[in-house]
Amino acid sequence: MPPDVTADPARNPHPSAEHLAAARHDPKLANVLYHDWEAGSYDEKWSISYDQRCIDYAADRFRAVAGEVGWPYRRALEVGSGTGFFLLNLMQAGVASQGSVTDLSPGMVEVAVRNAARLQLDVEGRVADAERIPYDDACFDLVVGHAVLHHIPDLPAAMREVLRVLRPGGRFVFAGEPTTVGDFYARGVARATWWATTNLTRLEPLRSWRRPDAELHESSHAAALEAVVDLHTFDPGDLERLAVDAGAEHVRVVTEELTAALFGWPVRTVEAAVPPGKLGMRWAMFAYRSWQALSALDATVLSRVVPRSWFYNALLTGTKPLG
Repeated sequence: MPPDVTADPARNPHPSAEHLAAARHDPKLANVLYHDWEAGSYDEKWSISYDQRCIDYAADRFRAVAGEVGWPYRRALEVGSGTGFFLLNLMQAGVASQGSVTDLSPGMVEVAVRNAARLQLDVEGRVADAERIPYDDACFDLVVGHAVLHHIPDLPAAMREVLRVLRPGGRFVFAGEPTTVGDFYARGVARATWWATTNLTRLEPLRSWRRPDAELHESSHAAALEAVVDLHTFDPGDLERLAVDAGAEHVRVVTEELTAALFGWPVRTVEAAVPPGKLGMRWAMFAYRSWQALSALDATVLSRVVPRSWFYNALLTGTKPLG
C-alpha cells in the first residue's frame, strides 16, 4: 500500500522520500503530493489572479473554442480545479452563475473554496477523482477544466464521467492542454533557460539575482515531481476522437500559442530562478505585453499557415447529445 498522505499542506509542506518513491509508481498519489505541496504558492508561481487580467484570459479561452451561446450557464463544475483559476474567473466573466470545484488534492480544493468565498461566488468543493465524479447524473449545464486532462490516467473513463454529469445539451470546455509538439519545444527552452539562469547567477556580479540554493533545490525537487504527474500530451485529432468515442457531439479542438509559448516558458523559468520581486513591475509589464502581442500574432497570422499541432495549447469543447 502507498504511505499515508497528510491532506493539509500546512502540516505536510514537503513530501518525504518514502512518499516520492511511492509516487513514481502511482500517478494519482503523485498528483496529490505535488498539488498539496504547491497549493499555498500555486497562484503566485503561475501568476494566477482573479482580477480583470485573468478574467479576460479565462473568458477569451472559453470564447475561442465555444463562443458565447448559452451564457450564463446555471450550474457549472470544474474538474481538477486546482485553486479555482478557470471556473472562478469564468464566473466573474458571467459564463456561469453557480459552481462546484473538484480536485484530487485536498489542499487545492481548500484554496479554491477559500478563493471563491473571498470573491463572494456561489461555489462548493469536493475532493474527487475525475474518473469517478461524485455527483448525480445530468446535474450540470457546463463542465470545465484547465490543464487537467494531461494529469488523468484513464482519460476515456473521465470523459464518460463528464458526459454522465452533464444535462442533455450541456457543454464541456477544457483548455490549457499541451500538444505533443508544443510540449517538446516548451520543455526544451525551459530546461535551457533554467540551466543558463542558475549558472550565470553563480557569477559574483550576478549573485544578488540568485535564489538561495535551498530554494533552487526545492524548485528542482518540485519540477521532478511535476514530471511524474504530467502523463499525456495530445495530438489535436486524437483529443477530438477521445471526446467523440465517449459519446460527445459537436466536438471541436482549437490550438493557440506558438511564438507566445516560446517566449512565455523562458520568462516563467527566469521568474522561478531569481528572488521574488527582483525583476519588478517594468519586467512584469514587458512580459505581459509581449505575450499579448505574440499571442495576437499567433492567432491572426500563424494560425492561418502553421499546422494546429505545432501550437502549444489545445482547447477542447463538445456537448452531450439531447437524445
